[in-house]
Amino acid sequence: MAVRDVKAGLRNEEGIAAVLGILKQEFGERFQTGQSFREQHAHTTTYLPAQLPDGVVFVETSADVQAVVKACAAHKVPVIPFGVGSSLEGQVNAPNGGISIDFSRMNKVLRVSPADLDVTVEPGITREELNRELRDTGLFFPIDPGANATIGGMASTRASGTNAVRYGTMKDNVLALTVVTAHGEEIHTAQRAKKSSAGYDLTRLFVGAEGTLGVITSVTLKLQGIPEKIGGGVCAFPSVEDACNAVIMTIQMGIPVARIELLDDVQIRACNAYSQLSYPEKPTLFLEFHGTEETVRLQSEQFAEIAAECGGDEFQWTANAEERTKLWNARHNAYWAGRALDPSLNGLSTDVCVPISRLAECVAETQKDIAECGLLAPIVGHAGDGNFHVLVLFDDKDPASVANVEAFTGRLSRRALAMDGTCTGEHGIGQGKMSYLREELGGAVDLMKLVKTGFDPDNIFNPGKIFRIED
Repeated sequence: MAVRDVKAGLRNEEGIAAVLGILKQEFGERFQTGQSFREQHAHTTTYLPAQLPDGVVFVETSADVQAVVKACAAHKVPVIPFGVGSSLEGQVNAPNGGISIDFSRMNKVLRVSPADLDVTVEPGITREELNRELRDTGLFFPIDPGANATIGGMASTRASGTNAVRYGTMKDNVLALTVVTAHGEEIHTAQRAKKSSAGYDLTRLFVGAEGTLGVITSVTLKLQGIPEKIGGGVCAFPSVEDACNAVIMTIQMGIPVARIELLDDVQIRACNAYSQLSYPEKPTLFLEFHGTEETVRLQSEQFAEIAAECGGDEFQWTANAEERTKLWNARHNAYWAGRALDPSLNGLSTDVCVPISRLAECVAETQKDIAECGLLAPIVGHAGDGNFHVLVLFDDKDPASVANVEAFTGRLSRRALAMDGTCTGEHGIGQGKMSYLREELGGAVDLMKLVKTGFDPDNIFNPGKIFRIED
């Protein structure tokens, strides 16, 4: 699919009109159809053109969600869940029109069990809000995709981020969900037990489904103890290959690194300018270690030895909270730093993931590709997972520039697939990567369609995402 080839689906005008009337009567001022509200609920950080819903409902309870779904199901009108709109592949667009369910008011912590290290939350709470609520318990939720996304959105896109190398992704940290089905019924996918052999693993089926199988109304999560000591640091390398070799050796030696992030020279230049830093403009690793004072010191020393063996500069590490915060703020602002390299251009943020042994090769070939087609495109990656992101800056009003980007992103996805990787490690399929899903999984996509039609026979849940039923 071309970058801007976002197809509009068939609209059920009669059904939409009926649902607009029902929801206006049911929800009053909590139901909005104004242009600005609709635009806000189709806007994300995606490069894809916005496709607006016909109305927005600000739900406050699970019963509200059930009421919306029942009305939409009765009239075969699409339902699009909305967290904070930080998705990158058009997941909140409404190609067939329909109703956006805004979860910003369903943002409560429902239950915390410190002894069991778990918590149950409403889907609209963001990860930063959750960790503020947990601070006094000595526990935290470790998944950090960078953006302050909602927990429901993170579950729906199977998010991960900088801490995934140690703590895993959302699929590893979601214990149970409550979900509203196409019949308007709320179901529980699991109990709070840490493991179960009871039936199909519906929890992990809904995690990553991008809202296409049902609407999540609560999430039960694993928690971790806040580390006694945290150390972080920076190390520059002569080449991407040298940096990736250091990552591989670190993982193979079993050093329990919490974060190990790769920034190429272009991204470091962008971060230096945006965050007022002065790092050498060379491929660089940002690292963080969690543990006791002694283990953090030991792990940092072990990595310093590995870095030296791989030709790296001196590893500069610190346990000072203020210095670490400055470091990771720069990493979290990498997207905006990249956009600031040329504010006149639009940005397409895409990601792939490969086996860690192929990471250096994939990044090096991608850098060569970027240079040969004359693009400005910083690279940043979760190196411990073999996952990296490319922010391609381009003129979205120039057909030649758009075509150049389309061709590049296609080559990037296929390059990852040729290396036994995936076309998306974190961002999801949404609308933007549908054409690569079949290339990656083949006939498994047909099985996914059977699952979709079994759960959602009228195709009301976020239609036009992951795949099109009609294709």
